[in-house]
Amino acid sequence: MEKVFKIFVDFDGTISKQDIGEAIFRKFGNPERVENIIEKLLSDKITAKESWLSLCESVENLDKNELNEFIDSIDIDETFCNFVDYCKKNEMELFVISDGFNYYIDRVFERENLKDLKYYSNKLVIDSNNKLVPSFPYLDHNCTSSANCKRNHIINNSGEDEYTIFIGDGNSDKYTVQFCDFIFAKDDLLKYCEIERITYFPFNNFNEVTAKIDELRSRKRLKKRYQAELKRREVYINE
Repeated sequence: MEKVFKIFVDFDGTISKQDIGEAIFRKFGNPERVENIIEKLLSDKITAKESWLSLCESVENLDKNELNEFIDSIDIDETFCNFVDYCKKNEMELFVISDGFNYYIDRVFERENLKDLKYYSNKLVIDSNNKLVPSFPYLDHNCTSSANCKRNHIINNSGEDEYTIFIGDGNSDKYTVQFCDFIFAKDDLLKYCEIERITYFPFNNFNEVTAKIDELRSRKRLKKRYQAELKRREVYINE
């Protein structure tokens, strides 16, 4: 029986070379206040939703054109488009799951001709007073490190006979990886996996991810991560 893989990819700092969400608030928000909010989030003193609400409040009288120009100045990983083609060619479903906002993800994907990519994120609009107004359609109070509950998207878009692959880099991915069979990690997520002794593959770009997935696909026997199976089962039972 052929192995079926479902691929889930973080956006900020994984697809994009910078964390666009953080970069926006560092540029347009009150610098001291922004750093304080981010520090509280990283030390688990506030939830992801609370951090986004506070960060949006820190921005006053935003110039939309300046914001768009800033978003347009940030590049994505140059190997990502090839990775998207690789997934299509090998009939592996690819989902982008982000704790960032649709406002800049839409803009980046349109620029890179990736409009057909399926993604889940928080929502952001600029109101008539030039204020940023966020909303959180996928909020789950069990997922405090991400206002968009990535765990739920993984469970809802995969079955027990399929292998889940997660690719990420940061704080919003910490809870998520506990539910995935194979993890590609860099930066803060890599450090977290090391500390928590979660098995992972380090990566620098999507060419390295492609090579490793080819290796996984070629194995005659491929075991799922036992702890991830237990975690997924827990969610099914509690539902």
